[in-house]
Amino acid sequence: MSEGLSKEERDAVKQRAKELRAQEKAGKNREAGAASVQEAIAKLDAEDRKVGEGFYRVVSEVAPHLVPKTYYGMPGFANDEGKIVVFLQPAGKFKTRYSTIGFEDRAALDDGDMWPTAFAVTAWTSAVAERLTGLVRTATS
Repeated sequence: MSEGLSKEERDAVKQRAKELRAQEKAGKNREAGAASVQEAIAKLDAEDRKVGEGFYRVVSEVAPHLVPKTYYGMPGFANDEGKIVVFLQPAGKFKTRYSTIGFEDRAALDDGDMWPTAFAVTAWTSAVAERLTGLVRTATS
């Protein structure tokens, strides 16, 4: 029998409510979003931070029209409507063995009747950067 949300999940919901209040005040301000995402990345453990920094760099370069924005306390990027397109779920957030780069339904990754929307990342490498570059390019085209 389920006992409801885990502590990590409850913390994420609280974080999201806090983010929504802050985002309401800031509007679609790129600088405020960038500061929030950079702060979230800086708080990560060393390996997650490497992945977060690489994620931020690639998405910023490939899709400069997306606005940095935290998403349940996780680094993410939103479209001009303020809706998340791509985000990083660090491994440490939910105590998983790998980080996940996820794409929301606004991402144009459609490929037939079924396609992946989340990708496991165990370490930031040039191959991961290259793959993410292609995914973000496709997702935002």
